[in-house]
Amino acid sequence: MTLSSQIPEGLPRLGADAAQHCLAVCRMLKERIHASDGFLPFEQWMGLALYAPGLGYYVAGSTKLGSHSPEGDFTTAPEMTPLFGQTLARQVAQILQASASTKVLEFGAGTGALAASLIPALQQLGIEPDYQILELSPDLRARQQATLAGVSTSVTWLDELPQSFSGCVLANEVLDAMPTTLFKWDDDGSLMEVGVRMAQAAPAAPATDADETPVFELALRKASPALNQLVGERMPALPGYLSEINLQAEAWVRELGSWLKQGAALLIDYGFPQREYYHPQRAEGTLMCHFRHHTHGQPLIYPGLQDITAHVDFTAMADAALAGGLDVLGYTSQARFLMNAGMIDLLTPPEDQGADTLAQARDLSAVQKLLSEAEMGELFKVLAISKQIDGPLLGFMRGDRRDHL
Repeated sequence: MTLSSQIPEGLPRLGADAAQHCLAVCRMLKERIHASDGFLPFEQWMGLALYAPGLGYYVAGSTKLGSHSPEGDFTTAPEMTPLFGQTLARQVAQILQASASTKVLEFGAGTGALAASLIPALQQLGIEPDYQILELSPDLRARQQATLAGVSTSVTWLDELPQSFSGCVLANEVLDAMPTTLFKWDDDGSLMEVGVRMAQAAPAAPATDADETPVFELALRKASPALNQLVGERMPALPGYLSEINLQAEAWVRELGSWLKQGAALLIDYGFPQREYYHPQRAEGTLMCHFRHHTHGQPLIYPGLQDITAHVDFTAMADAALAGGLDVLGYTSQARFLMNAGMIDLLTPPEDQGADTLAQARDLSAVQKLLSEAEMGELFKVLAISKQIDGPLLGFMRGDRRDHL
């Protein structure tokens, strides 16, 4: 990600409806920038672009997930194969047994694909789950309800965090979508906060087409003493270095310690331990945008129509968990976690002539992608944080990397 905000070549052009929606989001953001004296911190920009009621990417009713739709932007592991949820069920079952509970709480459940495979798998393991979903998007909630209409167990949708919870918490690709603070080390070694302002040569109307000049641009201002301290504790000053610190995600993990009374949370996302996150060679940060299966690094284009994410600093998440009174029970790669939990055993044996060979091929291809170090197997990590239960957990029996945090 660079300080440029030009529309990359190759992105699909906007249709009339999408352009109108983008225009409405741009007008809202313009008002917020003016209300903030011309400089809107990037964390606030990202929060509005993704979650502003009726306008943000996750809450405006547009199709966002799934590889089978040209309007989709990305595909998550549960949508690739039900084997992901079936494998995860083995770890969830162990956590439920250890916490003497049947409750599962999933955050940001996407299309409902994870719940659709996890619930039957838990039932096969002898557990009738009390499944709860906390979803901010009305559109995605409706899709989840349609997906799970035939599931033979009760699923409850929550509007806010529970005051008290015992059981298993799931957050698959949730932390990366939390608004992040963007910073840059200046050439003199001072820390700057990155924000958004109106473009100095802005057109009369916000950009809604690939051929128009963007109306917004990234800008810098001196970082606050608090941000200086937090960033300075995590990395040395590297002139020209641009990166992120996700204070909202850290606060979410700390708060989890106040309402999780017994059980564990499995946080699955792409990211690194801190010393890799702020490696000198990662000088442009990790911010990524997803638009109709195109990935790029320009967060100011198509606001309200594209996803904006940042990789997870898992060291910071583990530290936040400890600060919230939680234990860190495991940290490993997605590949190692899934293999420990028995994903390979769940593949349909080739000698099973009654099996759907096309489904077998799809599952095998998906499993290879989920486990491959060159694809999702190494980039994605799993962090287990807990309260009042003991390890070791199944998914971390081999290859636990807590010593890398």
